[in-house]
Amino acid sequence: MLTDTHCHVNIMVKKDFDTPLTDVEIKSAAPIIHDAEKHGVSTIINVGTSLIESENCVTLAREYSSLYATVGIHPNDCTPTWRNDFAHIKNLVAQKEENKIVGIGECGIDRHYPGYDLQRQNDAFRAHIDLALEHNLGLVVHSRDAYDETLRTLEEYKGDIKKGTMHCFSYDQDFADEAIAMGFFIGIDAPITYPKNELLRNIVKSLDLRHIVLETDAPFLPPQEFRGKQNHPQYLAIVAECIAQLKNETVESVAQQTTKNAKQLFGLE
Repeated sequence: MLTDTHCHVNIMVKKDFDTPLTDVEIKSAAPIIHDAEKHGVSTIINVGTSLIESENCVTLAREYSSLYATVGIHPNDCTPTWRNDFAHIKNLVAQKEENKIVGIGECGIDRHYPGYDLQRQNDAFRAHIDLALEHNLGLVVHSRDAYDETLRTLEEYKGDIKKGTMHCFSYDQDFADEAIAMGFFIGIDAPITYPKNELLRNIVKSLDLRHIVLETDAPFLPPQEFRGKQNHPQYLAIVAECIAQLKNETVESVAQQTTKNAKQLFGLE
């Protein structure tokens, strides 16, 4: 069975960001989860990107047995009042078992869009790392166009971080090696199926399966054959098949090892 370690079912079932889920929207997650299960995806980690979306992730996790939640503030959602939101996120984590919270994030640094505040992103990133360490939870790191900045911050915690994932990995072999040495798994999504992404395919070929977790990032980043459409957790099987082909492994062995990794990362039974 497969584990989707990074999904946003909460975003899939509604039109607008940062709005609480309605009862109708909560129920509309059921066919998404059912379709995923039919394609071998038995567990989905729903990842928070803001206070409201983190609360939505908890709501879905409490409603559906195969869903778990992470909570955090995405660097692009890191507003001047992020500390107030983060205080509420810490309250959610204080009841992590009841809320089925298994990780902190996604958090990190994103320099892709103009107008970012690097100091604010760094401050929030460190706060997330500290919270993950305090509660022994997996750390979900988002890093885009921030190669050096991300490594610099993580170096401050070298030896302390025991479990984390580099979500939607998009850097080079050296970064992958450094991340693994720090205790991170490498999160692989459907961009591995994109024709121009030979660098990522070569990195995956070089990595031991013990260092890889599978993701969809649904509704974003669909596989090549579904480009332009909404991504779904059921498409995780396509990512697993691509990795199996690249590494001359069976899909079953890819599923088994990456699910074992996901359980280690998020402390799942």
